[in-house]
Amino acid sequence: MRVAVLGAAGIIAPAIVRDLADAPGIDGLTLLDLDGDAARAVAATHGGGIATGAAVDAHDRQALTLAIEGHGLLLNAASYRVNLAAMDAALAAGVNYVDLGGLYHVTLQQLRLDAAFAASGLVAILGCGAGPGKTNVMAARAARELDVVHAIRCASAGHDETPPPGLAVPYALQTLIDELTEAPMTVRDGLPTPLEPLAAGGYIAFPEPIGDRPTIFTLHSEVATLPGTLGAAACDFRLALAPTVEAALREVVAAGTPVADVPVVPSSPRTWSAQHVEVSGLRGGSPAVVTMTAVTQPHAEWGLGGGPVSTATVAAAVARLLARGALGPVGGVLPVESAVTPELLFPELEARGCTFSLRLDTTSEVHTP
Repeated sequence: MRVAVLGAAGIIAPAIVRDLADAPGIDGLTLLDLDGDAARAVAATHGGGIATGAAVDAHDRQALTLAIEGHGLLLNAASYRVNLAAMDAALAAGVNYVDLGGLYHVTLQQLRLDAAFAASGLVAILGCGAGPGKTNVMAARAARELDVVHAIRCASAGHDETPPPGLAVPYALQTLIDELTEAPMTVRDGLPTPLEPLAAGGYIAFPEPIGDRPTIFTLHSEVATLPGTLGAAACDFRLALAPTVEAALREVVAAGTPVADVPVVPSSPRTWSAQHVEVSGLRGGSPAVVTMTAVTQPHAEWGLGGGPVSTATVAAAVARLLARGALGPVGGVLPVESAVTPELLFPELEARGCTFSLRLDTTSEVHTP
Protein backbone atom coordinates (compact mmCIF):
# COMPACT_ATOMS: atom_id res chain seq x y z
CA MET A 1 0.00 0.00 0.00
CA ARG A 2 1.26 3.47 -0.88
CA VAL A 3 0.69 6.11 1.80
CA ALA A 4 0.51 9.87 1.27
CA VAL A 5 1.50 11.87 4.37
CA LEU A 6 0.09 15.41 4.50
CA GLY A 7 1.86 17.99 6.66
CA ALA A 8 5.13 16.14 6.18
CA ALA A 9 7.31 18.99 7.44
CA GLY A 10 5.51 19.32 10.79
CA ILE A 11 6.57 18.22 14.26
CA ILE A 12 4.92 14.78 14.17
CA ALA A 13 5.24 13.65 10.54
CA PRO A 14 8.98 12.81 10.52
CA ALA A 15 8.38 10.15 13.19
CA ILE A 16 5.43 8.76 11.20
CA VAL A 17 7.62 8.54 8.10
CA ARG A 18 10.45 6.88 10.03
CA ASP A 19 8.04 4.32 11.49
CA LEU A 20 6.52 3.44 8.11
CA ALA A 21 9.70 3.49 6.05
CA ASP A 22 10.62 -0.13 6.75
CA ALA A 23 7.15 -1.50 7.49
CA PRO A 24 6.04 -4.63 5.61
CA GLY A 25 3.13 -3.85 3.32
CA ILE A 26 4.09 -0.19 2.84
CA ASP A 27 5.31 0.09 -0.75
CA GLY A 28 6.01 3.81 -0.88
CA LEU A 29 5.50 7.14 0.86
CA THR A 30 4.55 10.43 -0.78
CA LEU A 31 5.29 13.32 1.57
CA LEU A 32 3.20 16.43 0.97
CA ASP A 33 3.58 19.88 2.50
CA LEU A 34 3.21 23.55 1.60
CA ASP A 35 7.00 23.60 1.86
CA GLY A 36 8.09 21.14 -0.81
CA ASP A 37 11.79 21.45 0.03
CA ALA A 38 11.08 20.59 3.67
CA ALA A 39 8.99 17.59 2.59
CA ARG A 40 11.84 16.37 0.41
CA ALA A 41 14.28 16.83 3.30
CA VAL A 42 12.10 14.65 5.54
CA ALA A 43 11.93 12.05 2.77
CA ALA A 44 15.72 12.01 2.48
CA THR A 45 16.33 11.87 6.25
CA HIS A 46 13.58 9.52 7.42
CA GLY A 47 12.10 7.89 4.30
CA GLY A 48 14.35 4.85 4.08
CA GLY A 49 14.64 5.12 0.32
CA ILE A 50 10.91 4.65 -0.36
CA ALA A 51 9.75 8.26 0.16
CA THR A 52 9.45 11.24 -2.15
CA GLY A 53 8.45 14.80 -1.26
CA ALA A 54 6.36 17.40 -3.05
CA ALA A 55 4.70 20.76 -2.47
CA VAL A 56 0.92 20.85 -2.20
CA ASP A 57 -1.65 23.17 -0.67
CA ALA A 58 -4.26 21.16 1.24
CA HIS A 59 -6.88 23.76 0.34
CA ASP A 60 -6.26 23.25 -3.39
CA ARG A 61 -8.73 20.41 -3.94
CA GLN A 62 -7.58 19.53 -7.43
CA ALA A 63 -3.87 19.57 -6.57
CA LEU A 64 -4.31 17.45 -3.44
CA THR A 65 -6.62 15.00 -5.20
CA LEU A 66 -4.12 14.51 -8.03
CA ALA A 67 -1.25 14.13 -5.55
CA ILE A 68 -2.93 11.27 -3.67
CA GLU A 69 -4.55 9.37 -6.54
CA GLY A 70 -3.38 5.77 -6.67
CA HIS A 71 -2.52 5.67 -2.96
CA GLY A 72 -4.18 3.38 -0.46
CA LEU A 73 -4.23 5.93 2.36
CA LEU A 74 -4.03 9.65 3.03
CA LEU A 75 -2.48 10.09 6.47
CA ASN A 76 -3.19 13.67 7.49
CA ALA A 77 -0.56 14.96 9.93
CA ALA A 78 -1.29 18.60 9.08
CA SER A 79 -3.33 21.05 11.14
CA TYR A 80 -6.81 19.94 12.15
CA ARG A 81 -7.98 23.04 10.27
CA VAL A 82 -7.47 21.21 6.95
CA ASN A 83 -9.18 17.96 8.00
CA LEU A 84 -12.37 18.57 6.04
CA ALA A 85 -10.50 19.64 2.91
CA ALA A 86 -8.27 16.58 3.18
CA MET A 87 -11.27 14.27 3.58
CA ASP A 88 -12.91 15.86 0.55
CA ALA A 89 -9.80 15.15 -1.52
CA ALA A 90 -9.64 11.58 -0.20
CA LEU A 91 -13.22 10.99 -1.31
CA ALA A 92 -12.51 12.46 -4.74
CA ALA A 93 -9.39 10.31 -5.15
CA GLY A 94 -10.94 7.12 -3.75
CA VAL A 95 -8.42 6.90 -0.90
CA ASN A 96 -8.83 5.85 2.74
CA TYR A 97 -8.12 8.49 5.39
CA VAL A 98 -6.49 8.75 8.84
CA ASP A 99 -5.78 11.87 10.92
CA LEU A 100 -4.45 12.92 14.32
CA GLY A 101 -7.59 14.62 15.65
CA GLY A 102 -10.12 17.36 14.99
CA LEU A 103 -10.12 19.41 18.20
CA TYR A 104 -13.72 18.40 19.07
CA HIS A 105 -15.74 20.72 16.81
CA VAL A 106 -14.10 19.65 13.54
CA THR A 107 -14.36 16.01 14.62
CA LEU A 108 -18.14 16.39 14.90
CA GLN A 109 -18.24 17.82 11.37
CA GLN A 110 -16.06 14.99 10.07
CA LEU A 111 -18.37 12.34 11.50
CA ARG A 112 -21.15 13.69 9.27
CA LEU A 113 -19.23 12.36 6.25
CA ASP A 114 -19.86 8.77 7.37
CA ALA A 115 -22.43 7.99 4.67
CA ALA A 116 -20.25 9.45 1.90
CA PHE A 117 -17.23 7.35 2.86
CA ALA A 118 -19.34 4.22 3.34
CA ALA A 119 -21.01 4.67 -0.06
CA SER A 120 -17.56 5.00 -1.65
CA GLY A 121 -16.29 1.82 0.01
CA LEU A 122 -13.74 3.83 1.99
CA VAL A 123 -12.89 4.21 5.65
CA ALA A 124 -11.84 7.34 7.55
CA ILE A 125 -10.40 6.72 11.02
CA LEU A 126 -10.30 9.85 13.14
CA GLY A 127 -8.03 10.87 15.98
CA CYS A 128 -5.09 8.48 15.63
CA GLY A 129 -2.50 10.24 17.80
CA ALA A 130 -1.45 10.01 21.42
CA GLY A 131 -4.48 11.98 22.56
CA PRO A 132 -6.89 11.60 20.92
CA GLY A 133 -6.00 8.13 19.76
CA LYS A 134 -4.08 6.14 22.31
CA THR A 135 -6.24 7.67 25.05
CA ASN A 136 -9.43 6.55 23.29
CA VAL A 137 -8.31 2.94 22.95
CA MET A 138 -7.05 2.96 26.55
CA ALA A 139 -10.50 4.13 27.68
CA ALA A 140 -12.13 1.33 25.70
CA ARG A 141 -9.80 -1.21 27.32
CA ALA A 142 -10.42 0.17 30.82
CA ALA A 143 -14.20 0.12 30.28
CA ARG A 144 -14.09 -3.66 29.81
CA GLU A 145 -13.40 -3.99 33.55
CA LEU A 146 -16.72 -2.34 34.41
CA ASP A 147 -20.34 -3.40 34.09
CA VAL A 148 -21.52 0.22 33.82
CA VAL A 149 -19.44 3.23 32.74
CA HIS A 150 -20.24 6.56 34.37
CA ALA A 151 -17.31 8.88 33.61
CA ILE A 152 -14.15 9.06 31.49
CA ARG A 153 -11.22 11.32 32.34
CA CYS A 154 -8.36 11.58 29.83
CA ALA A 155 -5.08 13.44 30.30
CA SER A 156 -1.68 13.86 28.65
CA ALA A 157 1.66 15.21 29.86
CA GLY A 158 5.22 15.52 28.63
CA HIS A 159 8.72 15.97 30.00
CA ASP A 160 11.96 17.10 28.36
CA GLU A 161 15.11 15.85 30.09
CA THR A 162 17.24 18.51 28.38
CA PRO A 163 14.90 21.39 27.55
CA PRO A 164 16.33 23.90 25.07
CA PRO A 165 16.32 27.65 25.71
CA GLY A 166 13.23 29.24 24.24
CA LEU A 167 9.68 28.02 23.65
CA ALA A 168 9.57 24.36 22.60
CA VAL A 169 6.07 22.98 21.99
CA PRO A 170 5.00 19.31 21.78
CA TYR A 171 2.97 19.76 18.59
CA ALA A 172 1.77 22.51 16.24
CA LEU A 173 1.75 25.86 18.03
CA GLN A 174 -1.51 26.98 16.38
CA THR A 175 -3.30 23.84 17.59
CA LEU A 176 -1.92 24.30 21.09
CA ILE A 177 -3.00 27.95 21.18
CA ASP A 178 -6.47 26.96 20.00
CA GLU A 179 -6.67 24.38 22.78
CA LEU A 180 -5.83 27.04 25.35
CA THR A 181 -8.05 29.84 24.06
CA GLU A 182 -11.24 28.06 23.01
CA ALA A 183 -13.71 26.87 25.63
CA PRO A 184 -12.87 23.32 26.76
CA MET A 185 -15.82 21.07 26.02
CA THR A 186 -16.78 18.49 28.62
CA VAL A 187 -19.76 16.19 29.00
CA ARG A 188 -21.71 16.49 32.25
CA ASP A 189 -24.92 14.56 32.93
CA GLY A 190 -24.90 13.48 29.31
CA LEU A 191 -24.82 17.03 27.93
CA PRO A 192 -21.99 18.96 26.21
CA THR A 193 -20.80 21.53 28.74
CA PRO A 194 -18.20 24.24 28.03
CA LEU A 195 -15.76 25.47 30.67
CA GLU A 196 -13.69 28.63 30.84
CA PRO A 197 -10.40 28.45 28.90
CA LEU A 198 -7.43 27.47 31.08
CA ALA A 199 -9.72 26.16 33.85
CA ALA A 200 -7.70 24.29 36.47
CA GLY A 201 -8.09 20.51 36.24
CA GLY A 202 -6.40 19.43 39.47
CA TYR A 203 -3.30 17.30 39.90
CA ILE A 204 -2.76 13.91 38.24
CA ALA A 205 -0.17 11.27 39.11
CA PHE A 206 1.40 10.51 35.73
CA PRO A 207 3.94 7.72 35.31
CA GLU A 208 7.57 8.54 36.06
CA PRO A 209 9.62 10.44 35.11
CA ILE A 210 6.73 12.92 34.86
CA GLY A 211 5.04 12.31 38.20
CA ASP A 212 2.37 14.40 39.93
CA ARG A 213 1.53 17.41 37.77
CA PRO A 214 -1.06 20.22 37.75
CA THR A 215 -3.40 20.16 34.77
CA ILE A 216 -5.74 22.43 32.86
CA PHE A 217 -8.89 21.49 30.96
CA THR A 218 -8.45 21.88 27.20
CA LEU A 219 -10.51 21.35 24.07
CA HIS A 220 -9.98 17.79 22.77
CA SER A 221 -11.66 15.23 20.52
CA GLU A 222 -11.90 12.39 23.03
CA VAL A 223 -14.90 14.22 24.48
CA ALA A 224 -16.64 14.22 21.09
CA THR A 225 -16.75 10.43 20.68
CA LEU A 226 -16.00 8.45 23.84
CA PRO A 227 -19.27 9.19 25.70
CA GLY A 228 -21.29 7.76 22.82
CA THR A 229 -18.96 4.83 22.21
CA LEU A 230 -18.75 3.73 25.86
CA GLY A 231 -22.10 5.00 27.16
CA ALA A 232 -20.65 7.50 29.65
CA ALA A 233 -22.58 10.47 31.03
CA ALA A 234 -19.39 12.42 31.80
CA CYS A 235 -16.11 12.97 29.96
CA ASP A 236 -13.28 15.51 29.89
CA PHE A 237 -9.67 16.04 28.88
CA ARG A 238 -6.82 17.58 30.86
CA LEU A 239 -3.35 18.67 29.77
CA ALA A 240 -0.20 19.06 31.87
CA LEU A 241 2.40 21.33 30.31
CA ALA A 242 5.88 22.03 31.64
CA PRO A 243 5.56 25.10 33.92
CA THR A 244 7.89 27.22 31.75
CA VAL A 245 6.01 26.26 28.58
CA GLU A 246 2.61 26.98 30.12
CA ALA A 247 3.81 30.34 31.43
CA ALA A 248 5.19 31.30 28.01
CA LEU A 249 1.98 30.26 26.26
CA ARG A 250 -0.13 32.23 28.73
CA GLU A 251 1.95 35.30 27.87
CA VAL A 252 1.41 34.70 24.15
CA VAL A 253 -2.34 34.32 24.67
CA ALA A 254 -2.58 37.40 26.91
CA ALA A 255 -0.63 39.53 24.44
CA GLY A 256 -2.62 38.31 21.45
CA THR A 257 0.60 37.72 19.52
CA PRO A 258 -0.02 36.19 16.07
CA VAL A 259 1.21 32.61 15.96
CA ALA A 260 3.42 33.37 12.96
CA ASP A 261 5.30 35.93 15.09
CA VAL A 262 5.98 33.57 18.02
CA PRO A 263 9.51 32.13 17.90
CA VAL A 264 9.63 28.42 18.71
CA VAL A 265 12.55 26.01 18.97
CA PRO A 266 12.60 22.21 18.54
CA SER A 267 12.24 20.04 21.62
CA SER A 268 15.25 17.92 22.49
CA PRO A 269 15.38 14.25 21.43
CA ARG A 270 15.08 13.37 25.14
CA THR A 271 11.36 13.99 25.62
CA TRP A 272 8.93 11.63 27.36
CA SER A 273 5.17 11.43 26.82
CA ALA A 274 2.51 10.06 29.18
CA GLN A 275 -1.22 9.46 28.99
CA HIS A 276 -3.51 8.90 31.96
CA VAL A 277 -7.05 7.59 31.47
CA GLU A 278 -9.49 7.03 34.30
CA VAL A 279 -12.83 5.29 33.73
CA SER A 280 -15.26 5.08 36.65
CA GLY A 281 -18.52 3.24 37.07
CA LEU A 282 -19.88 0.05 38.59
CA ARG A 283 -18.28 -3.38 38.86
CA GLY A 284 -20.35 -6.10 40.43
CA GLY A 285 -22.75 -3.45 41.71
CA SER A 286 -20.03 -1.49 43.56
CA PRO A 287 -18.28 1.75 42.59
CA ALA A 288 -14.97 1.17 40.84
CA VAL A 289 -12.28 3.19 39.08
CA VAL A 290 -10.06 1.72 36.37
CA THR A 291 -6.87 3.66 35.66
CA MET A 292 -4.75 3.05 32.57
CA THR A 293 -1.47 4.80 31.95
CA ALA A 294 0.96 4.83 29.05
CA VAL A 295 4.47 6.26 28.90
CA THR A 296 6.69 6.58 25.82
CA GLN A 297 10.42 7.01 26.25
CA PRO A 298 12.87 8.73 23.89
CA HIS A 299 13.59 6.64 20.80
CA ALA A 300 17.38 6.55 20.63
CA GLU A 301 17.55 4.54 17.40
CA TRP A 302 15.44 7.09 15.54
CA GLY A 303 17.04 10.08 17.25
CA LEU A 304 13.55 11.34 18.12
CA GLY A 305 11.93 12.22 21.43
CA GLY A 306 9.11 10.29 23.05
CA GLY A 307 6.77 13.24 22.48
CA PRO A 308 6.49 13.01 18.70
CA VAL A 309 7.02 9.24 18.77
CA SER A 310 4.05 8.79 21.14
CA THR A 311 1.73 10.48 18.66
CA ALA A 312 3.30 9.26 15.43
CA THR A 313 3.40 5.57 16.29
CA VAL A 314 -0.37 5.42 16.73
CA ALA A 315 -1.03 6.84 13.26
CA ALA A 316 1.67 4.62 11.76
CA ALA A 317 0.23 1.57 13.50
CA VAL A 318 -3.23 2.24 12.06
CA ALA A 319 -1.67 2.60 8.60
CA ARG A 320 0.13 -0.74 8.97
CA LEU A 321 -3.01 -2.46 10.25
CA LEU A 322 -4.95 -1.16 7.25
CA ALA A 323 -2.20 -2.32 4.90
CA ARG A 324 -2.32 -5.82 6.42
CA GLY A 325 -6.11 -5.97 6.31
CA ALA A 326 -6.08 -6.52 10.07
CA LEU A 327 -8.99 -4.15 10.72
CA GLY A 328 -11.41 -6.23 8.68
CA PRO A 329 -14.11 -4.86 6.37
CA VAL A 330 -14.42 -1.41 7.99
CA GLY A 331 -16.09 1.49 6.18
CA GLY A 332 -17.49 4.94 6.82
CA VAL A 333 -16.11 7.49 9.29
CA LEU A 334 -15.09 6.01 12.63
CA PRO A 335 -13.45 7.27 15.81
CA VAL A 336 -10.32 5.26 16.49
CA GLU A 337 -11.83 3.38 19.44
CA SER A 338 -14.50 1.96 17.12
CA ALA A 339 -12.00 0.85 14.47
CA VAL A 340 -8.96 -0.44 16.37
CA THR A 341 -8.94 -2.83 19.34
CA PRO A 342 -6.43 -2.69 22.20
CA GLU A 343 -5.23 -6.16 21.17
CA LEU A 344 -4.22 -4.79 17.77
CA LEU A 345 -2.85 -1.39 18.81
CA PHE A 346 -1.00 -1.94 22.08
CA PRO A 347 1.58 -4.51 20.83
CA GLU A 348 2.45 -2.17 17.94
CA LEU A 349 3.15 0.65 20.40
CA GLU A 350 4.96 -1.52 22.95
CA ALA A 351 7.40 -2.56 20.22
CA ARG A 352 8.23 1.14 19.82
CA GLY A 353 8.92 2.01 23.44
CA CYS A 354 5.47 2.53 24.98
CA THR A 355 4.67 0.90 28.33
CA PHE A 356 1.09 0.40 29.53
CA SER A 357 -0.34 -0.28 32.98
CA LEU A 358 -3.88 -1.00 34.22
CA ARG A 359 -5.08 -0.80 37.81
CA LEU A 360 -8.48 -1.37 39.43
CA ASP A 361 -9.30 0.77 42.48
CA THR A 362 -12.13 2.60 44.19
CA THR A 363 -10.74 6.16 44.22
CA SER A 364 -9.68 8.74 41.64
CA GLU A 365 -6.08 9.90 41.17
CA VAL A 366 -7.21 13.38 40.14
CA HIS A 367 -6.78 15.53 43.24
CA THR A 368 -6.25 19.02 44.62
CA PRO A 369 -3.29 19.19 47.03
